[in-house]
Amino acid sequence: MNKTELIEHIAVQTDISKAAATRALESVIDAIKTTLKKGDSVSLVGFGTFAVGKRVARLGRNPRTGTAIKIKAAKVPKFRPGKALKDALN
Repeated sequence: MNKTELIEHIAVQTDISKAAATRALESVIDAIKTTLKKGDSVSLVGFGTFAVGKRVARLGRNPRTGTAIKIKAAKVPKFRPGKALKDALN
């Protein structure tokens, strides 16, 4: 499912326009981004938790030439599924 299909699904399930569903989805995504940017986590009970992880700086290799390159440290988004989501899949 892509973003357009998700917007259509939200519109049908909630009986609202696609424009309103788009605004709602964009608002949720923006809220998650803003919260993660501050270093906090977002917990949706039954669905899962979005959090920020840290990846340390490391040495890597250029696959084409084999030369060593430095890979900078980075903050990365992580998602940990909740129990209800895990149970829904099994």
